[in-house]
Amino acid sequence: MDHLQNTKTFKSVDERRNDLIEAYPVWNRDTIASHFQTSVNAYANQAFMHIDGKTYTYQDVWNQAVQIAKAFIYSGVKRREHVAVLMDNDATYPSLMIASSMVGAVFIPLNSMLSKEELKYILKQSDTNYLLVHDFVKGKKHAQTVSELLQEKDFQEEASLEKVICMQTEENTAIPSAFISWEDFLQGADKVSEAEWMNRWEASRYADEVAIIMYTSGSTGSPKGVMLTHDMLLRCAYSTCYSRAIEKGRVTFAPLPFYHCFAIVEAILAMSFVGGSFISALGASPLKSLELMETYHANDYLCVPSTLVPLLNHPQVTAFDLSALFAMWCGAAPAPVPVWKKAMETLGLTEIVTGYGQTEVASSGVTTEIGDDLETIATRVGRPKLAGTSGLTEFAGHATEYKTVDPENGQTLESGSIGELTVRGPSVTRGYYNKPDETAEAIDKDGWLRTGDVGRVDENGYVQLLGRSKEMFKVSGELVAPREVETVISEHPAIAQVGVIGVSDSMTTEIGAAFIEVHEGESVTRKDIVQWCADKLARFKIPRYVWVIQSSDWPLTSTGKIQKFRLQEIAEEKLKRSKE
Repeated sequence: MDHLQNTKTFKSVDERRNDLIEAYPVWNRDTIASHFQTSVNAYANQAFMHIDGKTYTYQDVWNQAVQIAKAFIYSGVKRREHVAVLMDNDATYPSLMIASSMVGAVFIPLNSMLSKEELKYILKQSDTNYLLVHDFVKGKKHAQTVSELLQEKDFQEEASLEKVICMQTEENTAIPSAFISWEDFLQGADKVSEAEWMNRWEASRYADEVAIIMYTSGSTGSPKGVMLTHDMLLRCAYSTCYSRAIEKGRVTFAPLPFYHCFAIVEAILAMSFVGGSFISALGASPLKSLELMETYHANDYLCVPSTLVPLLNHPQVTAFDLSALFAMWCGAAPAPVPVWKKAMETLGLTEIVTGYGQTEVASSGVTTEIGDDLETIATRVGRPKLAGTSGLTEFAGHATEYKTVDPENGQTLESGSIGELTVRGPSVTRGYYNKPDETAEAIDKDGWLRTGDVGRVDENGYVQLLGRSKEMFKVSGELVAPREVETVISEHPAIAQVGVIGVSDSMTTEIGAAFIEVHEGESVTRKDIVQWCADKLARFKIPRYVWVIQSSDWPLTSTGKIQKFRLQEIAEEKLKRSKE
């Protein structure tokens, strides 16, 4: 069937923001647990989470959080101890985060795709005391891996791990004898009184304590644990609600991993401010995504280009009733105007934004604004989010501010200059766990965090992102920003996705190489791409190498970003073979 005109009755953007101001007339610095209690009091029987074919209300999530908090207390979890979670997206995940807050523990969400060595490093470096683990996650035998680590002498001597609680995902599989089963763990809750739980929670209501340590991917060097306080996380989530004018009861489709700040802040926490709900479907196919958005009447879609494009191109995309869908946030990578246009026409969207942030900023620091034209959305990642009562006057009512600095010496550059983007504000981390040198290198005495991204802040305060500083390359001494080249190539009508890197060259030191994916039924040659770029880019910026790849060949992170260092490896292999 054709898409119906959006049938939901909407208030205006200003009216929706006024509702948020009325609900939060002043910013109360709170903990995650105390904030969620406020949400439960207001929205107890409303849906909060749709996952694995089941719906959980605010009260359901809260009741489970209380049970887990009591079980934590019985298991010996103390205030400020570290509780790590190595799990697939699971109905218990939000409750585990809330329960950690209740008992004053630090919550550490771990990437469920970690290798054994990565896991070993993070468990030791983070001083994890308690670990909750799924026995299997997408073929990875995490229970077995952790069991093997526990038997290694250096791990025994250097790690702080006291207890491992294992949740079984497959029936008839035994858990290692050193582990505590999920069922046995929960039984401990019965032995903790309401008064003991309440006393612990009362002693844990400090908004400026670290709530979460979230590890960055570590594609360059060892992973770093970003320390985020309760207030940082909640402030970032509320400013998302305010900037996007999220209405009461919004239903958000968020096919994102729960261990990532995008899901935690922009879905789980953001929805809790408005009595909204989110649909979790990690790794869902385009067809499954369309089915879920129809089933749960999704209003909003959080995505990245690598998930959006296949969904828009699915032959059955117009067969679903998505009449409730009107909003979309697409981030992580640039998308050209035609993709945005197609999304609006195909999905019936009226409010679309893109954004930019990082774990160190608790999630998003900037977004484009409702009503921005497609050219702005395609070429800018936004300006500091409108923050309502969560903003500060010294940041012009926002929770972040950005400027550029000279990458070599860190000196502030003139407004509008291209340089390394830096950010500061009340939602920006104060440092990396147990890494004083890296913290000092990244954050200066005034709180400015060097993002590692190259860009500029234009005359309207919008950030133009040009790529990672480590991904920039020089052709005969001239600096090239991959993002600029990608933007030009992505505007070619045959191109679905593009990734540009620099590769070694004996004549020019480095030269550009482009990996491209074409739309179904289309084809392009290297000559086509060179001609397309010829009048849009300086000659030294035009890639010498152009390789066409399939959509399944892109090396992606769990949140859909192209892994440039992997493209680098693939390019080197191709060039090596061509010389043989």
